[in-house]
Amino acid sequence: MANAPKPSSSHRSLVIANSGVSANADSNRSLQREDTDSTTQTLEELARQNVAPFLEKYQPRQYAPFRSQVSNRSEQNLVNASYCYRHQPDSKCGRRQADEQSMTQLQSELNLLPQSDQQGIAHVWSLFSAAPAKQRTLMLQGILAQSCFPQLSYISASVRELIRIDFLGALPPELSFKILRYLDTASLCRAAQVSPRWRALADDDVVWHRMCEQHIRRKCNKCGWGLPLLDRKRLREAKREIELRATNWGNNKPDVGSTEAAMVESCSTVEPAASGKRRLESDDEASAVAKRHCASPPQSPEEDESYFKTRYRPWKEVYRDRFVVGMNWKHKRCSVKVFKGHRDSVMCLQFEDNILMTGSYDATVKIWDTDTGEELRTLKGHVAGVRCLQFDDTKLITGSLDRSIRVWNWRTGECISKYNGHAEAVIALHFDCTLLASASVDRTVKIWNFKDKSTFVLPHPQGVNAVKIDSVSRTVLTACDDGAARLWDLDTKTCIRVFHNHIGAVQQVIALPREIELENHLADCENDHVSTSSQNGDNILSTLSPLLEAKSLSLQNSPFGPSFDQDQGRIEPPRYILTSGVDTTIRLWETSTGRCLRTFFGHLEGIWALSADTLRIASGGMDRMVKIWDPRVPTGQDTYEGHSAAVNCIGLSDSRFITGGDDYQVRMYDFRA
Repeated sequence: MANAPKPSSSHRSLVIANSGVSANADSNRSLQREDTDSTTQTLEELARQNVAPFLEKYQPRQYAPFRSQVSNRSEQNLVNASYCYRHQPDSKCGRRQADEQSMTQLQSELNLLPQSDQQGIAHVWSLFSAAPAKQRTLMLQGILAQSCFPQLSYISASVRELIRIDFLGALPPELSFKILRYLDTASLCRAAQVSPRWRALADDDVVWHRMCEQHIRRKCNKCGWGLPLLDRKRLREAKREIELRATNWGNNKPDVGSTEAAMVESCSTVEPAASGKRRLESDDEASAVAKRHCASPPQSPEEDESYFKTRYRPWKEVYRDRFVVGMNWKHKRCSVKVFKGHRDSVMCLQFEDNILMTGSYDATVKIWDTDTGEELRTLKGHVAGVRCLQFDDTKLITGSLDRSIRVWNWRTGECISKYNGHAEAVIALHFDCTLLASASVDRTVKIWNFKDKSTFVLPHPQGVNAVKIDSVSRTVLTACDDGAARLWDLDTKTCIRVFHNHIGAVQQVIALPREIELENHLADCENDHVSTSSQNGDNILSTLSPLLEAKSLSLQNSPFGPSFDQDQGRIEPPRYILTSGVDTTIRLWETSTGRCLRTFFGHLEGIWALSADTLRIASGGMDRMVKIWDPRVPTGQDTYEGHSAAVNCIGLSDSRFITGGDDYQVRMYDFRA
């Protein structure tokens, strides 16, 4: 070390210079640190002076918990102590999770900024968060006024997404149901795919019961769709429970015999004896047990669970099944089953559930199982062709060319009684409650009262081809060879309306269901020259001047005569009826006026068979064709061929129709497949 050279003067000068530079750099860093600290202190000071009082004023519970209550009422109204629907802790609008993710992302970006910038931005957010609605609006107006187009574009894109909320989740269930009940079927199915919450609401019975009520057994005025029949009684039983659930969604458990009872296909899933199939044997005891089982409420929770599980179906499922059947009708998708066994023309038929009965010119009645196609029994007793029949749960009544009427226990095949009252062949019959009406070639309709054993006759100018009783209004409809259909009052035993317009014999007459709605579809009905006769042959009702019509309305006279005027509680006959004849037409009539509202053209020869419900009309005739009509659209029809001879009879239900003809065959067209 002693021998080390001494530094030169130039080297000493360089060291001194470097020391000066280092000192200056340290001094600059020190000044920058002091400026930063000063800025931070300034921001903190500003926060203490401006932000803290603002927060204390508008968020007293959080920032000034021990502060006395605001005395000034105007200031008290400005306090931001409540949450909006978006930021409520228990909010169900679906934005909370998205907002939390957004705030997490903002916080991570904020941490990348200098400390002073973080504090400044945090203070701005705090001010806006604490401000009431009025002050927030003012702040936003100022920010928007100072924003450039890129910022405005960003705001526009962001707001479009932020204002989307789960409104069904935010609303009470009863309001959500009311909204969903305005949707069509396709929209409801799409809504059910949004989320589990939406699915629970969109699939609920409250919504789909309304959908079924609008479409099943009627045409919807909004969409024009109508679905096949559902037991109207079941709908009425369900309505009250559905209304209760619509106002109290939490009570989802159905009561026995209420809402979902409308969904029951049958009680068959509970007990075999209560199956939807009818039995030939007299199984009264087993049947009674099954009925009690279906009607009795469960006695324990375990029994309760199994009871509802086997008995009820959701309304959506019922609608789906009916929709499939409706689409099959629309596109003519059906399976065809042929029943062979008669040795002559099949002249009459009726079916219920899985039981079909047919009558033939071979003097027999055959009972068939429509599910299997099996012939269950043949009833013999008439000595000439069976021309008409009708059955219910307990009895079968038949009319024959041998001029007799027979009553059968069709389950056992026993002929219970025989009635002889007509001088010639019995062509048609119809029973309802305690009354039986029979029509004959002897130009009479005979009314048989099973209750008091009385009878009386309604005379006609020529042979009678069809008869239908309406026990509710105590009237009867008849079709005659003289080209007219008639409406009779059973109380007075008089004719109250004659419907003239067919050329030739009228073969069939039926009443349309009372609930059918045709008013909106008859505005453009044809202006037929209708000859409407009363008992005295006058055309008064069809030619009333406006003055006489107003006078009639003012007196509240019934268009069906004094018998209905005297009994104010008496129900009037069905509003619409249908007739068919050898002139190849089907005609729709209004019973109150006797006017022919519409004529259906399409058959090439006389029409022998006619049936109808609220959605469609089925007809068959000499041209070997079956036609399905919409009663609201006379020009549209579907044609089904298959018989090799005339079609004499037809039966119609919600999902199938069955025909019988001169080719000895019975054909079933089933749209459930």
